[in-house]
Amino acid sequence: MAAKLICSSLTVHSMANKKPSPSPAKTKTSKKGTTSGQVKLLTRVEQLKLLTKAEKAGLLSLAEKSGFSLSTIERLGLLTKAEEFGVLSAATNPETPGTLFTLSLGLLLLGPVFVYLVPEDYSWQVVVQLVVALVSVLGGSAAFAASGFVSNLQKSD
Repeated sequence: MAAKLICSSLTVHSMANKKPSPSPAKTKTSKKGTTSGQVKLLTRVEQLKLLTKAEKAGLLSLAEKSGFSLSTIERLGLLTKAEEFGVLSAATNPETPGTLFTLSLGLLLLGPVFVYLVPEDYSWQVVVQLVVALVSVLGGSAAFAASGFVSNLQKSD
């Protein structure tokens, strides 16, 4: 009886009748009709008026005074490099906000756990505790802020 139960749980099911899994670019139905599930990054930047806010905050003039202009970005190929590293693709990936949030929680927990577990017998251990705590707080805070920012960019109105 037990052998029959084990054999029935090890049955191999045919994949021939299975429907293919849906593609990552699903379509959503809204009040306005069917729209693509892909994030339109530049459209969302325009909707949020991020460049206007950056201009009012003085960030664009500060960047230009520092020698960082659109022609510099083009000459250095920074957008190409950003795509090679997956930064632009990550901004449109729906899993990115959750991943960044999880990373932020991990980093924010790392600092206190590390300080608790590492002994304080020598001064170099205290310095290591301080450095790890500082990096984890700064990195966790940055990941948390980036999670919220990317999530806001990906929202559709």
